[in-house]
Amino acid sequence: MAEVATPGRAAGGVATPPTAAAGRRGPSGKLKARLIEIAFVVPAVVYLLLFFGYPVVKNVVMGFQEYTTRTFFTGEAPWIGLENYRNVFSSAIFDQALLNTLLFTAGSIVGQFVLGLLIALFFQRKFPLSGVLRSLILLPWLIPMIAGTAVWRWILDADNGALNRILSALPGVDVSPNWLTSTSLALVAVIGVNIWLGIPFNMTILYGGLQEIPDELYEAGALDGATGWRAFRHITWPMLRPVVTVVLVLGVVYTLKVLDVILGLTNGGPANSTQTIATFSYDMSFRQFDFGAGAALGNILIVISLIFAVVYLRANRRAVDE
Repeated sequence: MAEVATPGRAAGGVATPPTAAAGRRGPSGKLKARLIEIAFVVPAVVYLLLFFGYPVVKNVVMGFQEYTTRTFFTGEAPWIGLENYRNVFSSAIFDQALLNTLLFTAGSIVGQFVLGLLIALFFQRKFPLSGVLRSLILLPWLIPMIAGTAVWRWILDADNGALNRILSALPGVDVSPNWLTSTSLALVAVIGVNIWLGIPFNMTILYGGLQEIPDELYEAGALDGATGWRAFRHITWPMLRPVVTVVLVLGVVYTLKVLDVILGLTNGGPANSTQTIATFSYDMSFRQFDFGAGAALGNILIVISLIFAVVYLRANRRAVDE
């Protein structure tokens, strides 16, 4: 009697793959999974477009418009091309603000990163209450910025500040520096406060990166004589490089736009000695109500951030490839 073939089994008992059935079910299942993925991604994309994309595009457009308080009543913002940028670049404050921005950013990043890395390396050692101390170091990051700057404004006060009182109590010291009112010291004081605020972020991220380095690498390195500085140079630093990249790029982008620390301590003074592009943009927008010029200064900050990110990431990639 001839053997009858059944679905999934050919004549002679040889199994055949159910390609037809799988073909009918496969595409629909993949389509459903794809739709679920899109459903999760769409809200994030919409959020980014509304709260990040639109403000950036709007700011870029405002930089080419005569956007003042009159615009809020008339709805008219005439297109003036590069006039805002010409006014900004020709301003007597811009050169000083640009220099202060570079000094403030460089000083803050170097101080925050070096101290944050040293503290992270210190906490690599196991000792009692290390967890409690790490938590306490996070306090500057958790304190509201306005409250932190108010405390530091009192600490740095020339007459009744805690710092000058400590200095005057030291033997042989008879000076009371004007930390916030001296044109030569104000920027240094502001950088110091910003370093204090940024250390917790650097320490936390770098400490997390250090925890990901396997102990076996240090043990193997110790057998070859790589201990102390040599271990840091040949093991810790290469393994920590991706984390360092994230810390530095985010640190620079954040520091370039620091506003509240400077406004709370010196308000850009004295004599514009702590005026940065960020505070200059704030002054043009919300004190002189020239929103077009303020937007132009904001766009300059965006360009500076992009240039640094691109140059640093390319240099870092080249160093890794070599």
